[in-house]
Amino acid sequence: MTRMSDIASLRKSYEQTELDESEAQSEPMQQFGRWFQQALEAKLPEPNAMTLATVGEDGRPSTRVVLIKGFDARGIVWYTNYESRKGRELAGHPHAALQFHWVELERVVRIEGKVEKVDAEESDAYFRTRPLDSRIGAWASPQSQVIASRAVLAANAARYGAQFLTTLLGQGPPRPPHWGGYRMTPDCWEFWQGRKSRLHDRLRYRLDGGLWRRERLAP
Repeated sequence: MTRMSDIASLRKSYEQTELDESEAQSEPMQQFGRWFQQALEAKLPEPNAMTLATVGEDGRPSTRVVLIKGFDARGIVWYTNYESRKGRELAGHPHAALQFHWVELERVVRIEGKVEKVDAEESDAYFRTRPLDSRIGAWASPQSQVIASRAVLAANAARYGAQFLTTLLGQGPPRPPHWGGYRMTPDCWEFWQGRKSRLHDRLRYRLDGGLWRRERLAP
């Protein structure tokens, strides 16, 4: 069994690089694009994985890991089941927070903003690019609902697979009405770069009157 003293002694000195205002982009999406490209070039495991935080009607926050599927001037996009816990919480409270943690680069990006569903055509287009098994899985899984066993998922997948592959002549299933994309329109970003002695670099971009205000935060 791991002792608490062993956990307390875990620490790392961050010494790879720095984040200085003179080199940071003036627009946060441009800065994010630069860092994301560097994460891709470093061949990090799942650089597109991000933590999504939402809040329920009872005020309790919840988090889960989702995958970014696109970003541009309009915002950041991911796809999921609209009837899942996160979907229900976003329907009631359409603001959320995202976080990327690129451990190997000693970097964190935090993003906050309003979330809306992407239009049906955009969701349809992305759904058609998914592997066949994933498209069937979107129909088979009642995400976040209690099920009796994994056998329920296997049976659902077999049933929908047979149904769609037969009725659509092998074209695969269409997008379920309960599945699609969300887009966050950020109004606050934070870029964190680990530094030695815990004197980390933190640059925050905050939307103020339609313009981005960049500020340095104490670590």
